[in-house]
Amino acid sequence: MIPASFEYVRAESVDHAVSLLQEHGEEAKLLAGGHSLLPLMKLRLAQPGVLIDIGRLGDLANIRDDGDMVSIGALTHHAQIEHSPLLRQECPVVSHTAGQVGDLQVRHRGTIGGSVAHGDSASDLPTVLLAVDAVMVAHGPEGTREIPASDFFTGFWETALTDVELLTTIKVPKLPNAGWSYQKFNRRAQDWAIVGAVAVKNGTTRVGLTNMGSIPLRATAVEAALQAGASLSDAAAVAAEGTNAPADVNGSAAYREHLARVLVRRALEEAGS
Repeated sequence: MIPASFEYVRAESVDHAVSLLQEHGEEAKLLAGGHSLLPLMKLRLAQPGVLIDIGRLGDLANIRDDGDMVSIGALTHHAQIEHSPLLRQECPVVSHTAGQVGDLQVRHRGTIGGSVAHGDSASDLPTVLLAVDAVMVAHGPEGTREIPASDFFTGFWETALTDVELLTTIKVPKLPNAGWSYQKFNRRAQDWAIVGAVAVKNGTTRVGLTNMGSIPLRATAVEAALQAGASLSDAAAVAAEGTNAPADVNGSAAYREHLARVLVRRALEEAGS
């Protein structure tokens, strides 16, 4: 299908992008890699009156050492994250998961900021960022604020970003010695996850679930069971508790719940929990 008509404007800086968001309000959408927004526009599920292109803001495409964190610019492509020596050393679960996103074309054009700001619970990286306690940095008219991943995803395709804020940076903690695993089940390699599960062991074990609700989820029942001394199998058996798995052409809610238990067990085993 053909998108509805829209106005196109290119942002020259972060502050310029924010001013354009203020000027156009709810009519405006930010365009980075376009892999989330453009398909919705073609289906007319999204009909922005103005597209603000931020894809050429080079200062938002970087990966840098930031003390006890690694800062990832929002316009950094998935392929850059996948192959980053710094992330492979300091937070390998993030670089590995970036390599599981879509196909080569998507990874070379899609951006981490676009994936995160889109707020799709079927995306791989938001779940992992939730499990590692990442911090999202947003810039708006009042300046910069930091939003913990646990507070960032608020609903189906909804985040804590306001209509006049731009996601600029994702900060992930350095976890060079942590055990980790990301398990993903899909029909084809480039498909969205039917269900995904991440486990990160760094003292305690944190477990996240992909596509088991309207937002990326922590598997809190699994984490509590592990803290109480349950075996990996017994802990994984409660993976679906507190979730609200969708039902669609790829599987029923019961099927997804079964997958969650299987994938969480595999992730726990690989992470060494």
